[in-house]
Amino acid sequence: MKYIPVQGLDKSCSQLVIGTADFSRKRLDAAFEMLDAYVLRGGNTIDTANVYGDGESELAIGQWLTSRQHRQNVIIIDKGGHYHVNANQAIINRLTRQDVAEDLERSLERLQTDYIDIYLLHRDDPSVPVDEIMDFLQEHIDSGLIKAVGASNWSVQRIEEANRYADKKGYKRLAVNSPSLSLAAVNEPRWPGTVYVDQAYHDWHKQTQLPLFAWSSQAGGFFSGRYSPGVRVSEDMVRVYYSGDNWERLNRASSLAAHKGKGITANHIALAYVLNQPYPVCAVIGPERADELISSFAALDIRMTEKERLWLNLEQW
Repeated sequence: MKYIPVQGLDKSCSQLVIGTADFSRKRLDAAFEMLDAYVLRGGNTIDTANVYGDGESELAIGQWLTSRQHRQNVIIIDKGGHYHVNANQAIINRLTRQDVAEDLERSLERLQTDYIDIYLLHRDDPSVPVDEIMDFLQEHIDSGLIKAVGASNWSVQRIEEANRYADKKGYKRLAVNSPSLSLAAVNEPRWPGTVYVDQAYHDWHKQTQLPLFAWSSQAGGFFSGRYSPGVRVSEDMVRVYYSGDNWERLNRASSLAAHKGKGITANHIALAYVLNQPYPVCAVIGPERADELISSFAALDIRMTEKERLWLNLEQW
């Protein structure tokens, strides 16, 4: 396992982060099996959110943390401030002081812990001034409930504005950023308010070296072999990822896999693409079973040149 430091934490984060959006108490045995396999192989960073499964993800993790007595050994990434969809299917933003305080309190209770290592704001609401946001985040840091803060699905402009204000006030900066980064380019956002790394975003991270925690790093399994132009088992996948360019990316990933060693697949290459960026990256993966999780570790050992990375992403022919 490889690790990257995050400002404000006393331990570094494993580059492979286990995503838990589908964890629940109904599949507690599967969740425990994956978490046990993950930490056994050096993984130490668990990603969850207040809205995942209406709290089921946090509740499952909380039971595992208590059962295994692992709280001091792992880094918990949690997220709050996600929007609410009302009965008329309208999106209601929730990024006020009260909203985040309520989300944080509920998450701590479910996780059976008294602090969150990295707390991310799950969505942005540009109508809320960043000074207000950074003020109440710093209050939670000062109270000991949060060690480090970051943003998920924010523009780089808002991150810069927030960190300028933090510097002015002597606050902790946004220490990490969590947009979506994968080898597959999206046709459109999968969910409202989500942010995907484009060239300008990539260049900004290369310049700032701010750690990037990439959600949907495996593009929902696009490179796993489950999907092809004639297989339309998921309309979400068709809508977001089916395109001529992405099929070419899949072909190139398969070709490069054949040259990287026995047992290497296109899925490993796609994950290695994320991990081999020219700035600190952790990849959030969402396995459904322990064998899928264990397989992903092979991507950590794949070295990728800049030329290979550009070729995979169709930037060189």
